[in-house]
Amino acid sequence: MNSNPSTPMNAHAPSSSSGGAGSPDSNTPRRNSKRPKYSRFTQQELPACKPILTPKWVISAFMLVTIVFIPIGLTTLFASRDVVEIIDRYDNACVPGSKSQKVQHIQSATSNKTCIRSLTVRKRMKQPIYVYYQLDNFYQNHRRYVKSRSDQQLRNRGDENDTSTCKPENEANGMTIVPCGLVAWSLFNDTYSLSTSNSQLTINKRHISWKSDRDEKFGSEVYPKNFQNGGLIGGGRLNESIPLNEQEDLIVWMRTAALPTFRKLYGKIEVDIEAGETINVVVENRYNTYSFSGKKKLVLSTTSWLGGKNNFIGIAYLAVGGLCFLLATTFTIIYLVKPRHLGDPTYLSWNRNPGGH
Repeated sequence: MNSNPSTPMNAHAPSSSSGGAGSPDSNTPRRNSKRPKYSRFTQQELPACKPILTPKWVISAFMLVTIVFIPIGLTTLFASRDVVEIIDRYDNACVPGSKSQKVQHIQSATSNKTCIRSLTVRKRMKQPIYVYYQLDNFYQNHRRYVKSRSDQQLRNRGDENDTSTCKPENEANGMTIVPCGLVAWSLFNDTYSLSTSNSQLTINKRHISWKSDRDEKFGSEVYPKNFQNGGLIGGGRLNESIPLNEQEDLIVWMRTAALPTFRKLYGKIEVDIEAGETINVVVENRYNTYSFSGKKKLVLSTTSWLGGKNNFIGIAYLAVGGLCFLLATTFTIIYLVKPRHLGDPTYLSWNRNPGGH
């Protein structure tokens, strides 16, 4: 029997082989520290501008925004209001009756689809006058619709049979369709003829599409083939003797819109129209928007240095400038009526310890 009184205490004492710090034969793995290497960048201790937002600085900032935004808003709003725009919805006026009667009329091959409209010019329209057609409730951004096209086929003559993405409009009567897909198949085909009491208004349809589209996306050696020859006709037809890069109505239509209400350029009128004149429009109302309760509108518009008519930009600038002016006035009154004594900035942490250590 061991009579050494230190034995029970030494039994629980760590031995030199139990993983001590200085033991060369330790079996315990060392713990790797995840602490990142110190740098002033990672610890956000680089020199920085840390302004103190005093009332004078805040009021000055709001007033600066007011001074800049309000003149910009007024300028853009006046520029937008100088644009002369005439909008005429003709789908209901050209085909009266119930929805089923309208669909039956537009799908009939024998019905007369000519419609005459009269537009009054209330303000002088300077050339160029842009002619647009506007469609409402037409979802060109639908995923299946957008994907139903072949950009390779549109660009290269050798890829005529590349129609795997064009279904269901990839072939008709056992032959490949060029251009294939739902986007081309649904080409807008209403036509407009405009005249005044004095003369016929010629609509120039050249260069109405993007130059990059004509040069890069549509080939000069690709011609329409077997187009709109299936059992169901979707929209307009194409001249098979003209290459795709010269068929600008198609090029404009193939640049799909992001919203269900959109305008696309139909052409340009390159003469001035005086105020008070009446524009007679002969519409060939062929495009079927009645099946999905869509709307069709004819738009005549001039432009300014800002573009077309758009009051939103000017109103937005005025709203922000007015709000900043209101806040600057409110803070000024509060500062004058009930001023608040500021503390000593030398007690701030970055002033007491500029180096961050």
